Amino acid sequence: MTYRTGTFVVDVRENRLVQVIGAAEGRVQVRRPGGGLEWEVPPSVLRLATREERNAAGLRPYQTGCGRCAELEAARQAAAAGGDAAASGQAKVTALTHWVMEHCLRQEGER
Repeated sequence: MTYRTGTFVVDVRENRLVQVIGAAEGRVQVRRPGGGLEWEVPPSVLRLATREERNAAGLRPYQTGCGRCAELEAARQAAAAGGDAAASGQAKVTALTHWVMEHCLRQEGER
């Protein structure tokens, strides 16, 4: 099992929040959120970070560097500023659905 690039996970050996930046030869390449040195870990020591862990670290979905996440976040903010509760709610659902489908779900054999 591997995680998609951009996914925030926890290295359970040190209870450290990290972001997946790639995979190679059965190892997952990770780094601290926001950048820094990269290292490799076996997938077995990782688990998906919870929403609470991501929020506690100050992370938001649009901070992944994904262009689509940034577009959806801008649309969500515009809808919220417009005062239309239905449009705002739909924009939030769309952004979160993209975040989960593209960045959080484990994909077997994906690199």
